[in-house]
Amino acid sequence: MIVEDNTVPIVSKQKRGPCMQLRFGIHVGLQDTTVADVLGVARHAEDLGFDWVSAWDHFYPSSHADGGSLEAVSMHTALAAATHRVQCGVLVYCATYRHPAVLAKAAATIDQLSGGRAQIGVGAGWSAREHAAYGIRFPPVAERMDILEESATCLRLLLRQRESEFSGRHFQLNAARLDPRPVQPALPIWIGGAGEKRTLPTAARVADGWNAPFLTAAEFGRKHGVLREHCAAAGRDAGEIRCAANVGVAPDQAAYEQFIGTMSTIMPAGGVLRGSGAQLGDGIARYVDAGANQVNFAFRAPFDLTTLDAIADAMRTFQS
Repeated sequence: MIVEDNTVPIVSKQKRGPCMQLRFGIHVGLQDTTVADVLGVARHAEDLGFDWVSAWDHFYPSSHADGGSLEAVSMHTALAAATHRVQCGVLVYCATYRHPAVLAKAAATIDQLSGGRAQIGVGAGWSAREHAAYGIRFPPVAERMDILEESATCLRLLLRQRESEFSGRHFQLNAARLDPRPVQPALPIWIGGAGEKRTLPTAARVADGWNAPFLTAAEFGRKHGVLREHCAAAGRDAGEIRCAANVGVAPDQAAYEQFIGTMSTIMPAGGVLRGSGAQLGDGIARYVDAGANQVNFAFRAPFDLTTLDAIADAMRTFQS
């Protein structure tokens, strides 16, 4: 059984399912920035009433060859230590970079550190450049999807059972224990991505949350429908899975061009909300109507806190 997380939610005026309430978060890119700046934007978001702060998992900037990117596990830990109320996650850890038992051990410790506010996401990975640079094998996409499903399954076992056994092609667990345990008896596990043949079925089977980055609201809604179909096929209540849309925000054309310039060339160019005020609120509402019960706003350095303030203003129109 999946246990609901213990967030303090923002309640939507939109019609929601029986359990899920609307949450808002920020998702911070770790390229070309400093620890102090990342923690500063996270604290500001918490002060403004956001529910969630997450970071990505990359070794290099996603959009250019030069520059640097902070490491995900250590920044996940720092975010947990620097905040007091928000849920803290990574969207998403790359399944080919870390053995799931090692990742589960880190997540349990971060949950202890945060007092029960850790969440963990995993994805199949896509950066061939990072794999090559660090000498990590970059399997074909079908094999990466197998690794993702096995990794998520192992994480679920380790984080929810006293002792775990698993024998897969890529990972094995032999009477594996995770002590000390996380504070949360069912630390939420997210699957990131929008692939309809493998990613969404995996999310339907093993995830507590599904995260899709930079889709238009219409495409998010269509993918959400596909996820629900996979849940039905798996005998799973789709209402158990929190569905998050990651979107960019650009108050003007210059901000839009700056944000698009920070994205990888393989990422879709949709999913960037334009304007501010009522226009921004209308954009958020389209994702909510499409099935999102969490909207994460992507931020890349240099961080513009005035944009964060504008999002918070629009966000409050959804509060009861």
